[in-house]
Amino acid sequence: MLQRRHLSLTFLDLAPAAPENAPLMMLLHGYGSNEKDLIQLAPMLHRGLRYISVRAPHTLDLGMFGWFPLSFTPTGITVDYNAADEARLQFISFVKDIIAEYKPAGNRVFLMGFSQGAVMSYMTAFSEPELLHGVIACSGQLPDMRPKDDNSIKELPFLVLHGIYDDILPIAKGRAAKEWLEQRVNDLTYREYPIAHQIADSGIELIHSWLEKRVPESLE
Repeated sequence: MLQRRHLSLTFLDLAPAAPENAPLMMLLHGYGSNEKDLIQLAPMLHRGLRYISVRAPHTLDLGMFGWFPLSFTPTGITVDYNAADEARLQFISFVKDIIAEYKPAGNRVFLMGFSQGAVMSYMTAFSEPELLHGVIACSGQLPDMRPKDDNSIKELPFLVLHGIYDDILPIAKGRAAKEWLEQRVNDLTYREYPIAHQIADSGIELIHSWLEKRVPESLE
């Protein structure tokens, strides 16, 4: 596993044994975490993918990063929307450059985000759905920015996981995402688990089986 810096973003690159042009799974960590977090799940997800675990651009503290600034107030979390849009544009540019460099088979790119990383995954999917072949959103929420054309995401698969006892982004956030997506996409899988703000072991198993159905054997 190599650590690299590409343009303005640092990332970990975990390549499969073969092939060189393996489909990509881009991992987006949550607020206050780093690129070493979700990459630990890679061995349990799918052996035929190349994993690109990206460090968010804003430094919060030693080893702690965020995609865009948040404020935690008595009435809830507030977002710097201008900074969020800048993060979206920066990440989309990064995805395009990574595709050009690694040339994944069939240009297949999957996003898997946790918490704020899930929000980033949604924002990327809603603005540039043609770049992606699937989105896994764990313990996140829909962004205020939605696609102008609902048909643009119709064929993009989504897997949404959420903890019933999530005290950071309550389960209502996951259920709202389910309700909104099921009206607009053909391929939605949604699961709730009796956990807090985390990913359940059974959720990891579901991600594995979900990917097995969507990464053709011919591309492994």
